[in-house]
Amino acid sequence: MKRNAILLATLLAATATSVAGTASAQSRWDYDGGRQGDREYRLVGAGVPTLYRELRATNRGRAFVMRNFDDNRDGRISPREAQAANRAFADVAGPRRDRFDWDRRDGIRGGGTTIVETTTWDRGAMRNYGFRQTSRGATLNLQEDVLFKTDSDVLRPGAIDKLRPLANYLRAEPGVRVAIDGYTDARGTDAHNQDLSERRAASVRAAFDTMGVTRARFAVVGHGEADPVASNTTPAGMRQNRRVEVTLLGQRADRF
Repeated sequence: MKRNAILLATLLAATATSVAGTASAQSRWDYDGGRQGDREYRLVGAGVPTLYRELRATNRGRAFVMRNFDDNRDGRISPREAQAANRAFADVAGPRRDRFDWDRRDGIRGGGTTIVETTTWDRGAMRNYGFRQTSRGATLNLQEDVLFKTDSDVLRPGAIDKLRPLANYLRAEPGVRVAIDGYTDARGTDAHNQDLSERRAASVRAAFDTMGVTRARFAVVGHGEADPVASNTTPAGMRQNRRVEVTLLGQRADRF
């Protein structure tokens, strides 16, 4: 486990992104280059055709997919699992995936690779979220227009950057559990709003997946138009009600 966490930190450091992690964290880069016992990894499932060629064409790429993204351990890669694998690989490999150097990333036992490990997180960035204290813990509001396109659960391009400091904190604090609650305004039917709030909360959780925070730590709930924080009779009020709340369960807001 320690080797996996150090390897994750090495990979993310190569993207020039500030990363925090711990030796006990569940990384999304649990892979041995496909060399364990000379095992040949094979890909099966409906999601396989959508995987990047770099993940399908080499044993190391296939090992990366099967060891990290076969979430239900059924030996098959679903479209959702393939999408998560592609996102995680693209985040590390950058725009030139065809030049990704598996040998360099696998040089954990030598070969000149610099090992980087950190257990810190950015207090200033966490403070900027504006956590408030609730009965459940430290809670922050993420407004819908910051994260999503209108009436969509697809994250905007800048949403990952907005969530990254929080992901860094969660990797550095592996004991902290998280609640993600989605809300909408009162427009639309009850069924539509409930479904949209659930999908948006799940999209935020999936974003943390791609940044190395294990999904088992999250409780994800959609509330539809329930529990508004402002009036639904004005555009400004509706904007406030369209939100995703992230709560660090049992944590103090004044810690940040």
